[in-house]
Amino acid sequence: MKKAVAIGMSVVMLLGAMAGCGPSGGSSGGAEKKTVKLGYVNWSEGIAMTNLAAAVMEDQMGYKVTLTMADVAPVFTSVASGNTDAFMDVWLPTTHEDYMKKYGDKLEDLGVSYENAMIGLAVPSYVSINSIDELNANKDQFGGEIIGIDSGAGIMKATDKAIADYGLNYTLLPGSGPTMTAALKKAIDAKKPIVVTGWKPHWMFSRWDLKVLEDPKGVYGAAENIHIITRKDLSKDMPEVVDFLKNFKLSEKQLGDLMGAIEEKGGEPLEVARAWAKEHPDLIKSWVPAK
Repeated sequence: MKKAVAIGMSVVMLLGAMAGCGPSGGSSGGAEKKTVKLGYVNWSEGIAMTNLAAAVMEDQMGYKVTLTMADVAPVFTSVASGNTDAFMDVWLPTTHEDYMKKYGDKLEDLGVSYENAMIGLAVPSYVSINSIDELNANKDQFGGEIIGIDSGAGIMKATDKAIADYGLNYTLLPGSGPTMTAALKKAIDAKKPIVVTGWKPHWMFSRWDLKVLEDPKGVYGAAENIHIITRKDLSKDMPEVVDFLKNFKLSEKQLGDLMGAIEEKGGEPLEVARAWAKEHPDLIKSWVPAK
């Protein structure tokens, strides 16, 4: 786990970035639109959804959008304190339950944007084991390591619990989404065993033949939904933005296609999302509130 001081510095940096211009500016009644401040974490689905929302709000609705990336804990803190307007990658009811218990009274939950998300431990399909309770017997294959992502992520907390509940003699290695997929690619290229913290939606399941290990103890919970949260007064300050975010829905195919485009094309995710939006005019139209 990251040291408390590192998390504290992350919070300060995020709050400073988001509050540098004071509250979202502009005149609510004039021609100038306000700036929308979106926070996100370096997770594939969050990058895709947040950049797509930013592209639509800028191109279709005339807003300026600023994007700030941080670990999940500082993002929740920033939205709850009012320095960030929205966070689009909240997994409920399990993964981010602790954050919602801590900050829920300072947030607005706009509802579900993506259904049937899941977390767990993933391995390449050529690996012989199929269940978490087989990991200890095959520890040497995996070097006694589970490749994780950022320490504050809900899937990391769940994996700490899985290690305890299953009595796994493994070390969970923190990192990031990109470092996890880089390690996964390296192992798959060499056809070596590897176990990683995995979740759907994620482009890695369409790129590689992977399987999620069975979880007989139910540590990782059942399927979840991805919610969008906002700061408490956003519906009063920018009702059109809240209406848009309430309308923002993606299917598994749509989000998978967008994530795949961002990963394959490289470059700026915002520009890839902007091009993707132009290819899906009917979907985008269904989100943008009528004038």
